[in-house]
Amino acid sequence: MDKKPEKLVPEVRFKGFTDDWEQRKFDNVVKRINDKDDNHELPHIEFENIISGNGTLNKNIKDLNSKKIGTKFQKEDILFGKLRPYLKNWYFAKENGIAVGDFWVLRAKKISVFVYYLIQTEKFYSIANLSSGSKMPRSDWNLVSNSRFNFPENTIESIKIGNLILQLDKLITLQQRKLEQLKRLKTAMLQQLLANQSFPKVRFNDFKDSWKDYRLGEVFDEFSVKSKRENEYKLLSSTTSGMESRSGRVSGHSNIGYKVIDNGDIVLSPQNLWLGNINLNNMGKGIVSPSYHTFKIVNANPIFVNFQLKTKKMLFEYKMVSVQGASIVRRNLDMDAFKKIVIKIPNEKEQIKIASLFSSISNIINNHQNKLTQLTTLKKYLLQKMFI
Repeated sequence: MDKKPEKLVPEVRFKGFTDDWEQRKFDNVVKRINDKDDNHELPHIEFENIISGNGTLNKNIKDLNSKKIGTKFQKEDILFGKLRPYLKNWYFAKENGIAVGDFWVLRAKKISVFVYYLIQTEKFYSIANLSSGSKMPRSDWNLVSNSRFNFPENTIESIKIGNLILQLDKLITLQQRKLEQLKRLKTAMLQQLLANQSFPKVRFNDFKDSWKDYRLGEVFDEFSVKSKRENEYKLLSSTTSGMESRSGRVSGHSNIGYKVIDNGDIVLSPQNLWLGNINLNNMGKGIVSPSYHTFKIVNANPIFVNFQLKTKKMLFEYKMVSVQGASIVRRNLDMDAFKKIVIKIPNEKEQIKIASLFSSISNIINNHQNKLTQLTTLKKYLLQKMFI
């Protein structure tokens, strides 16, 4: 007996829908718009205005004014960046406007929001990236337009899928805004509370004593304890965003002789330190590359010092004591000059207060970052499971 063909259905779908999906050529589903216009009263969207992989704008739409010629689009049209399609420059229009640059303006014949998320699926992405050109690759419209994609037979199912992910996108955008606001708040508070002044203008009540000057060499006690056995401890790495745990060996080499660090130790990279690669270890006992400098904190609260080390004033100081390396983009830290940098430190109680405040803010930021990661992971899952 002939084997029955498998049903063409997604892994996850709304209750009540059981019909097979059907394949359609892409150009039977969308119309590519090529109407040129330079109307300066309409917003002009260019590549740099779209946040890559996000589908949102980095400026208020009302501020995107220009007299450049582009392709006119209308509300619910889809902008797809065909130049370097791997950058994922797409946008679902919420208003009329003009797309300037290498965009396809796509107008769905039905259910535009479904098509908008179809172009974000791995299947569409893989076809759009079979591009022509090497230095400036562009998606091939002939290839994409003739490719077949799967669509629900019932338009209500298309609407439900599109609207579900659209609502999720709105949650992701709100979460991103909250996260950015918290980060800006933290930066502003760092500048005010850790102004590196003898008498900061902003401080907690009941603290009036002058902050004292210390050289970093008086606060840092450099040490170098080397690992003696292979994989003796977990491998850690210091980055501009913080400490991270790594797995395995670096490029397959032995990690015997790597530096052993513990909680509360300071780790820094001497290359381009002014970008912020200086961190308090909070990942437990581990090993780091021998290229890092490692320190114990003395005469100060380690958490307070860690936040003080990331202020704009200190980052500027690191740049001033770094010298040009072999590479034009690399500046190497002069360790002797680094240890002479002056840092201002209050009494122990004020240190603890400030450290506690910024630790709380950092924890809130981490929680919001985790929520954002969960939402983006959920979106990826839905794109994989609700489309075929």
